Amino acid sequence: MFLTHQTPVRVRYAETDQMGVVYHSNYFIWFEIGRAELLRNAGLAYTTFEEQGLAVAVVDAGCRYRRPALYDDQLVIETSLESFSSRKLTFTYKVLRDDTLLAEGTTIHVFVDRTGRSTDARNYPIWKEFEEIINENKESEKAEAGAQV
Repeated sequence: MFLTHQTPVRVRYAETDQMGVVYHSNYFIWFEIGRAELLRNAGLAYTTFEEQGLAVAVVDAGCRYRRPALYDDQLVIETSLESFSSRKLTFTYKVLRDDTLLAEGTTIHVFVDRTGRSTDARNYPIWKEFEEIINENKESEKAEAGAQV
């Protein structure tokens, strides 16, 4: 795991069905919110990618529902960048209410250019910045692990 971020979300009435249970497709919207916040928190807002002509397209998405989220629940979307290469990113997600796991998911993304064609992110200036942030995070995790020993 390279980066992790937690994003609070409160369930809105519009996200629920008649029984007050969150409709399943809303979890994917929360995944996108968590993903955008993880990247923004790391200093890599989606707009930065887009300004350079690079986008990140979803090619696979899945969600395992364990317990229902309900209207007005205060949730946390825990998003992690699980793996990355110059062509592909994999994110994992946990939707939590307090310490209870409600759902978990994964999305896989490929880097695409302005025409929508798969591309190598190393050809864009943001790649160097992306690698630096990942490496800084790795170093801080090592330091934290060493301090806990």
